[in-house]
Amino acid sequence: MSSIVKAYRKLLELPLSFLVKNNPIPANPIEELQLSTTQPIVYVLPYTSLTDFVIFRRNCLAVGLPDPDQPNVIDGQTLPRYVYLDAGRRTFKSKGAKDETIKTFNRYLEVHHNQPQLDVQLVPVSVLWGRSPGKEDKAGLPNLRLLNGVQKTFAAIWFGRDTFVRFSQAVSLRYMVEEHGVDEKIAQKLARVAKIHFAKQRISATGPRLPNRQGMFNKLLNSPAIQAAIEEEAKAKNISHEKARAEAQKILQEIAADVSHSSLRMADRFLRWLWNKLYSGINVENADRVRKLALEGHEIVYIPCHRSHIDYLLLSYVLYHQGLVPPHIAAGINLNFWPVGRIFRSWGAFFIRRTFKGNRLYSAIFREYLAELFHRGYSVEYFIEGGRSRTGRLLTPKTGMMSMTLQALQHNQTRPISVVPVYVGYEHVIEVDTYAKELRGAAKEKENAGLVLRVIKKLRNLGQGFVNFGEPITLSNYLNQHFPEWKAQSGEEKPHWFNPAVDAISHQVMVYINNAAAVNAMNLVGTALLSSRQRALSREQLLEQIDSYQQMLRNVPYSTDMVLPSDSPQAMLEHVLNLDRVGVLVEKDNFGEIVRLERNSAVLMTYYRNNIQHLFVLPALLASVILHYEAIQKDLLLDAVRKIYPFLKGELFLHFDDKQLTAQIEKIIAEFVRQDIILANENFLSIHRPKVRILQLWSSAMREILHRYYITLCILRQTPDISRGLLEKESQLVAQRLSVLHGINAPEFFDKAVFTTFIGNLKEEGYFDDEGEMIAELAAILEHLMSSEICLTINGAVAKTEEESVKESLQKEQQAQTEGN
Repeated sequence: MSSIVKAYRKLLELPLSFLVKNNPIPANPIEELQLSTTQPIVYVLPYTSLTDFVIFRRNCLAVGLPDPDQPNVIDGQTLPRYVYLDAGRRTFKSKGAKDETIKTFNRYLEVHHNQPQLDVQLVPVSVLWGRSPGKEDKAGLPNLRLLNGVQKTFAAIWFGRDTFVRFSQAVSLRYMVEEHGVDEKIAQKLARVAKIHFAKQRISATGPRLPNRQGMFNKLLNSPAIQAAIEEEAKAKNISHEKARAEAQKILQEIAADVSHSSLRMADRFLRWLWNKLYSGINVENADRVRKLALEGHEIVYIPCHRSHIDYLLLSYVLYHQGLVPPHIAAGINLNFWPVGRIFRSWGAFFIRRTFKGNRLYSAIFREYLAELFHRGYSVEYFIEGGRSRTGRLLTPKTGMMSMTLQALQHNQTRPISVVPVYVGYEHVIEVDTYAKELRGAAKEKENAGLVLRVIKKLRNLGQGFVNFGEPITLSNYLNQHFPEWKAQSGEEKPHWFNPAVDAISHQVMVYINNAAAVNAMNLVGTALLSSRQRALSREQLLEQIDSYQQMLRNVPYSTDMVLPSDSPQAMLEHVLNLDRVGVLVEKDNFGEIVRLERNSAVLMTYYRNNIQHLFVLPALLASVILHYEAIQKDLLLDAVRKIYPFLKGELFLHFDDKQLTAQIEKIIAEFVRQDIILANENFLSIHRPKVRILQLWSSAMREILHRYYITLCILRQTPDISRGLLEKESQLVAQRLSVLHGINAPEFFDKAVFTTFIGNLKEEGYFDDEGEMIAELAAILEHLMSSEICLTINGAVAKTEEESVKESLQKEQQAQTEGN
């Protein structure tokens, strides 16, 4: 390298260090891209640029990658650690940069002959200056690549904070040598593949051009489906075609996003400030899955769980900083209020009414608009639960948006559509106080500007946020495997396989969201404290219980996508105690410290416990059976668990099938034995008295679920022919009574939705098809897992409810007779 080039690079380092922030993607490339630091690395850059090189080198050093300015020394040869594919535009221009690259590739391939242990890693790297995709009605492409020196100066000033260095998956030269040999054509092929990769990478980072909004409206309004809907609207309401078309135009204006890249850049500044104000860190896992789909040209549909209004903002921010395009987001029409509605629309929100029922014009327009987004290649985000979870659990999926997604796939969608489930978690949710009030009967407050200002005033330390991308579902692959008839053209709008496929995929999304759960300090501390009837434990007992949870989750993982905290129980407890307004207090007496939950905070803490309840439910069920039987044969334990498990699976979106269930139970038993919590003697399991308190706390995670199941079974046992609606209502009434008499503060305990799910699962499992034997058998198992006091209260309340129902029926009969006379 000439001394002039070195001097120029040195000259660039100081101003660029001020103007351009380090933004490596991924943030930890060594770990996320599984790069080996013991093998040589060669960086492949798309074009020659000294400015890019300075920024790229600084990012390499910041993340612990080898310095690209230092050569690799292999088998006595000194080889460059970076290459350029193209000459590009630059002041110091060397001819034949591409030829030099191919020669360098050839030299690297040749050294593998003499070194069988050598595996050089080619790592494509590009510097992205700004992310504007351009507009459809503007000529030319956005100038993201071949910038001259003056343009780079302005780009550094204007886009310095939006400049990203993207590291991609390494290519193994050892693999290339073993599969293809070392002739010159292989080096040329490597260069061609790298150029294609960089082209795909630019598209995945910027996305397709932003539409001319009115032009898109005109196209949609002239589509056959919307034209037919307009004609039908005109006839149904006896209005002119022009008036019906004007109504359609108005609906499109109400629905459609109006994305502005400059607005997105401002949003990035605002959100960076907001996260620093709210959270001590945002933890992102498995983003490489999404980057891979984007590079492969998939149409991506993000489906996160819905905990908070913050979800919209957090996911878009995370995706932007992962080098991906923020999606178009289906937002409730309740968020379209001044002034945030217009702002959200510029960030990619498109607004959806709560129901389409009875409005065929709106339904047709929304369906066609969504299909148009897919056709144009925009990623989309929607919340399949329909609304925010007030209990912290996943809600039963609403399948309308999934149905429209499958319809778009059917209607000549050229790009593959992949659904990406996303787990979003927080150590503290801003709206959790409001959720508690709503669950106690308060009316939901309508979103408005005043509400936004009140939320902003509450900004404080809320701990950490978590975004974990679950296992993607490529819809065509899923349908090929489970519904192979889907490709047959039946001519029907919704063929016989369609609704079952929508339900199956929606359910699978929920399972994958739960698989990707991120466990945090608040979850674990809350679970342990709520497991104590007094909502209090000694510090030593609390730390011991958290440690038991951690060991179980680490040694018997619920899924491979689950994320666990690496901190010690002591560090996690201190972290929770330092969070603002969580209601965890420490008191001292003569025997030491007691950690307890304030009474008002106990209900709020159930929200965080419920975020991860599905991870603990199987160990808790086993602990409950062993605790109440004190000693039991393993076969009987397995039989009891298998009878209860289908209802847990349906309610909590668990993923184990029958075969996996048995293996998981065996692992949990082995872990309880290893922790010395239970004793095992051949086919016999029993409690271990010195550790019985840990077993009790484990079993408490199942207590309220078993109570609910028993309530419904008792009503069914007493009144086998009761209607489904009345069964739900009476189960809810008994649960409310039990919660008052026994101090059960979990808000989901008497939520009608959980009884609806349980009763639906009873029907699916055939419990309504026999003479009551299955119901009696399951009730007997549950009765053995509860205290006699609880059983008496439930049976008494059921009997009283039955008496009230009989009285009500008699009164109605008497009233009917009186009216008849």
